Amino acid sequence: MHSFTGRSPALADALTAQDCRYTLIERASEGDSGQIIESIVRASDGGDGIRWCEAVADPAVGVLTLTVTEAGYCRGADGGLDWALPAVQADLEFLLAPSSEGSRDAAASAHVGADGALSRAAQARDSAAIEHEAASSKRDSATTAPGRIVDGLRARRAAGSGGLAVVSCDNLNGNGAVTRQVVLEFAARLDPALADWIDATVSFVSTMVDRITPATTPLDQQTAFELTGLADAVPVVTEPFSEWILSGAFPAGRPNWGSVGARFVTDIEPYEQRKLWLLNAGHSLLAYRGLLLGHATIAEAMNDASCREALEALWAEAREIVPFDAETVDTALAALRSRFTNARIEHRLEQIARDGALKLPIRVADVIRRRIAAGLPPGSAECGVIASWALFTDVADARSGAPAPP
Repeated sequence: MHSFTGRSPALADALTAQDCRYTLIERASEGDSGQIIESIVRASDGGDGIRWCEAVADPAVGVLTLTVTEAGYCRGADGGLDWALPAVQADLEFLLAPSSEGSRDAAASAHVGADGALSRAAQARDSAAIEHEAASSKRDSATTAPGRIVDGLRARRAAGSGGLAVVSCDNLNGNGAVTRQVVLEFAARLDPALADWIDATVSFVSTMVDRITPATTPLDQQTAFELTGLADAVPVVTEPFSEWILSGAFPAGRPNWGSVGARFVTDIEPYEQRKLWLLNAGHSLLAYRGLLLGHATIAEAMNDASCREALEALWAEAREIVPFDAETVDTALAALRSRFTNARIEHRLEQIARDGALKLPIRVADVIRRRIAAGLPPGSAECGVIASWALFTDVADARSGAPAPP
């Protein structure tokens, strides 16, 4: 796997310094366990446009995964690509520049020999030559997710490498369809023929990924060393629970992810709704209410009787429209109670509270709309999350000296 950063090259540099290996720390209530992950074979700065295009153009690559926030899709109010965003405009201008297309075509051709086979020349070079090449070829790139994906796919088309699957892994409903829309809209402005090729050749897979992964701390680095005996600057801490549901086609062949627990389904929407309306909405409730009460983590908020009572009320309202039977919902809620009370997972409320204006429409407002459509009252607990968010925003603005929103 070739991994690229989103903004800063720091993570890629840190991974490269330790041969792209890192420690996965599973933090259960009874203790930690560690596993060395070796699936990444190369880590690169996402701002290195040449290297990015080389990787996407490689015919040996069949899957392109991405994980971004809701804001990372650069969507407007109508759900399409927001062309008013300066970053989107800048990406289009950059990719329209003749120098950009020429350098990308050169990157793509590096992977294709006279017979159309993948060139292995780069793999035969010594490490010093590779580093020199990387340094000399590094240049600016598209900065938005839609822009970068289109840039890479343009190079893949030029290389004649065939289709691949773009797999979105985040908290957005229908993330595959959303990615497809913003990518095709960007490509259509850049080159209508490219958009047609993407539409016919590239698939966009929707996923539901569920595993709480708090931000890494310096103490986690020490834990990784104690568990493995190896120094690790970038360990990943997570809970034992994990769930990965995918829906969509894989033109270049589907990886054997089912062997490690992934599930492939025809209709992913019920699974997305279950997670958004139970786990993610619960997180938002605990974040805003908990921060207003002086709590710092999910576990702390769960120890507050008023927070927990509000959470149970929220779940009671959501379960009336969650598209699963009572036994399945009971099992899911039992798991969430255990996960949320795991005090050894320090899931920070401040981290969860960010971008509430983007998160609450799909986590909470959607539940309210569907309850009303089903002839049910909106739900006082659901409305309470929005009220807590509004109060939290006012308090945060007052503390920072910024004007409160109207």
